[in-house]
Amino acid sequence: MIIDMKKQRLLAILLLGFLAAGCASDPETPDDPLEPVNRLFFSFNQRLDRNAALPAASFYSRNMPNTARRTFHHILSNLSAPVTVMNDMLQAEFENAGIAAGRFAVNTTVGVAGIFDVATDWGMPERNRDFGETLGSYGIAPGPYLILPLRGPTSVRDFGGSYVDGFFSPLRYVRYDGRQYIGIVKSSLGSVDNRSANIVTYRDIERASVDYYATMRAYYLQRRARQVEDKNVQMAELPDF
Repeated sequence: MIIDMKKQRLLAILLLGFLAAGCASDPETPDDPLEPVNRLFFSFNQRLDRNAALPAASFYSRNMPNTARRTFHHILSNLSAPVTVMNDMLQAEFENAGIAAGRFAVNTTVGVAGIFDVATDWGMPERNRDFGETLGSYGIAPGPYLILPLRGPTSVRDFGGSYVDGFFSPLRYVRYDGRQYIGIVKSSLGSVDNRSANIVTYRDIERASVDYYATMRAYYLQRRARQVEDKNVQMAELPDF
């Protein structure tokens, strides 16, 4: 039987995720066999951040009204709700899946395509789950730490998980002219929104770090471990990547 290329890529990524289970390491010793390459990409990403991402995020933060920034954040959050629904179901968190589905239904209709976060006021708070966390909840270790150009920190498990999450996005199944550009705009707005929320946090961490790469690696791994355990992560404690 012939399997199309998309299915082959999906199977390959799922296989990588499960192979990561054999890559567990001492929590005090990060699994970073590609550290020289990771540091190279980290340096590249830092230059890009200083010259492009940070100026864009600073401009966005200073000049975009708070109401507009909240609107963009609500829309982006609402588009990710189906991903949370599916991962809650895969984790057998059916009550949480129902709340996430309710959020998506309420904010898409009453909230006008997610412009307004009506669901939170109705007792359905935001809670995000992804497939990397789902794999982690089944005991699959993150595997080697990775720094990807233009993307930043991840792991074998989480990188594969992000690909699977793409199949749960509602934008994937909408057909219209210029569809690829909408995806680029969504990704760009999401990056700027996230970076603008972490300007002070990242700056303070860099100033206090003897080895900024090692510090950010530790923060990323701690944050992901806490998310897999479904524990609340305060931005003041660990930055949002």
